[in-house]
Amino acid sequence: MRSLWSGVSRGTETIVFRGGVPPSQWAAMRAPYQEGDFPAPVKYGYLNVGVVEDGPDELRGRAVFCLYPHQTRYVVPATAVTPVPDGVPPRRAVLAGTVETAVNALWDAAPLVGDRVAVVGGGMVGCSVAAVLARFPGVRVQLVDADPARARTAAALGVDFATPGDAAGDRDLVIHASATSAGLARSLELLAPEGTVVELSWYGDRAVTIPLGEHFHSRRLTVRGSQVGTVSPAVKGRRTYADRLALALELLADPAFDALLTGESAFDELPALLPRLASGELPALCHLVRYDAGDAAPAG
Repeated sequence: MRSLWSGVSRGTETIVFRGGVPPSQWAAMRAPYQEGDFPAPVKYGYLNVGVVEDGPDELRGRAVFCLYPHQTRYVVPATAVTPVPDGVPPRRAVLAGTVETAVNALWDAAPLVGDRVAVVGGGMVGCSVAAVLARFPGVRVQLVDADPARARTAAALGVDFATPGDAAGDRDLVIHASATSAGLARSLELLAPEGTVVELSWYGDRAVTIPLGEHFHSRRLTVRGSQVGTVSPAVKGRRTYADRLALALELLADPAFDALLTGESAFDELPALLPRLASGELPALCHLVRYDAGDAAPAG
C-alpha cells in the first residue's frame, strides 16, 4: 500500500499524544496496527487512504481505506482494506472511520421520524453525526457549539446551529460529543422528559462532573454510552464491522462532508503539526496529511 492521505483524529490522537490514555484502557484503545505500548512511544492513527500497489487483481491500483497509522507505505492483509466507491474522492474517504462512528451512534440512538435532535459539540465526530442525521426524514437537527464559527459548518451540512446558551430545548434526543463536563450538563438540560443523551465523548484520564441533582432525576433522563469498538446491539447479528465501514464510505459520496476537511499538511510536517493541534493553536476538524498527488489517484 502507498498512502495518499491520512487524517488526524484530533480528539483521540490528542489524548494519545499527551499520554492521557488511562492504564485501564491501554488494551481497549490500541489501534488496529499500532506499534509500541501506551503511554509512549507509540505509532498511532486509523484514518488512512492509499492505493494498492501489489495485491489481488481486483484491488491492485484501487484506492482503499484502511485503519492504519500515518505512514508512507505499509503491508496489510487484503481483508484489512475497503475499496473506496466510485464518486468518493480519496481525500474525503479519510473521514470513513469517523462517519462509521456516527453510523454506530445512530444505530444506538435509533432516532424516529420527526424527532427533535441536538448534537452538542461541533468537532469531527459531532459534525459527522449531524451530517448523517440531516438526511433522516423529518428530523430537525441543531448543532450546538461554543464556537460561533461552527455556524458555517452547520450550514454546509444542512443543519441549524446554536451556541449553548441559545440552543433550543425539549429535545427528544441529544448526541453529546464535546468531551467537556459543561457540554454534557447542557445536553441534559436540553432534553425533554424521558429523553436520552447518547455520549460519544471520550475523556481519557480526565474526570467528568455533571449536576445529577437537577434535570436528571426530575425528568427521568438517560445517559447512554456509544463507542465504535463494538457493533451496536441494535443491529448485531445482522450487520458486521465490514458492513458498517462500507456504509460509511457510501455516505461519503455526499460532497457536504468536505466541510469537515479543514486543512492539510505534508507528511514530513507531522512532528511539528501534532503539538499545534493538541494545544488548540491550530483549530481543525479533520486535518489531512498529504503523501502524494492525492486525488490524482483512482477514486475507486
